[in-house]
Amino acid sequence: MKFGLRNTSFVYPHRTGDMWADTRAHIQRAEADGFDSFWAMDHFYQLPAHGSEHEPFLDAWTILPALAAVTSRIRLVGMVSPVGYRNPALLAKMAASLDHISNGRMNFGFGAGGFKPEYQAYGFEFIETASVRLAQMKEALKMILGLWTISPFTFHGKYFHVENAILEPKPLQRPHPPILIGGVGPQVTLRIIAEMGDACNLWGPPAEFAKQRETLKRHCDEVGRDESTIEKTTYDLVICARTEKDLQTKIGRLLQKGVEPWMALVGTPTQLVDVVGEYRRVGADHLCMDFAGNDAESYELFVGEVMAKFQGE
Repeated sequence: MKFGLRNTSFVYPHRTGDMWADTRAHIQRAEADGFDSFWAMDHFYQLPAHGSEHEPFLDAWTILPALAAVTSRIRLVGMVSPVGYRNPALLAKMAASLDHISNGRMNFGFGAGGFKPEYQAYGFEFIETASVRLAQMKEALKMILGLWTISPFTFHGKYFHVENAILEPKPLQRPHPPILIGGVGPQVTLRIIAEMGDACNLWGPPAEFAKQRETLKRHCDEVGRDESTIEKTTYDLVICARTEKDLQTKIGRLLQKGVEPWMALVGTPTQLVDVVGEYRRVGADHLCMDFAGNDAESYELFVGEVMAKFQGE
């Protein structure tokens, strides 16, 4: 079982007022504590689910190369870059550069996008029809893969094109960096993952994860893909306390709406060991998490008493 830390907030418990120094310390501690990956959200401002929209929020594709330069082992992921935010050819170039800066530690997170308010705030066109956004994502991935492997590369699609484009240097990882496709749509998104993805990010508690994995398996069977070659990641939010009483106090402080159905990793260390074990049983390879409110005690308890039991397996 691998563990990833998702950086949902740049407001840290012991912040110094120097946001870059605090973020650098955050990932360096995660690397020292044994996390396998660090995930930066590709959004332009804070999502309402994680904090105030007005809190400071650094750009993922600017900060990831900087974080690569101050770490040596932990893998780096943008979670996930919507197809509508950047020209895909430019994004392919940015990702290839990050792969070199990180010495081959980049996972490429890509998705169709869907948070309409952000598109509108930044003046990007938001295509209401999800099937069109998904078609754009799939076509963009084909173009990105071509740019990463062929030079010069020409591509004429319905939505995107390049003409004799040169992308050098190619990414360090061969045949290309791992592609994580975001989303769990059962008919289209999971089919695209079966066809083109190296990793997916399934969603929800272990029972829901298992249902989504079965759908992915079905798509893999239909396209002739070995489902075991796709890394199954999942995301959850962690709140951990030593006792049930302390846990309820912490939930009241950190979750205005209370515990929502998708939140499986809320509990005492013993309870969370059982939940992580269940994720492992249903086939999760990589558990990505954030700690509600960047709560220091939740982090320390999870790393020391939960994660430690599964590392090295």
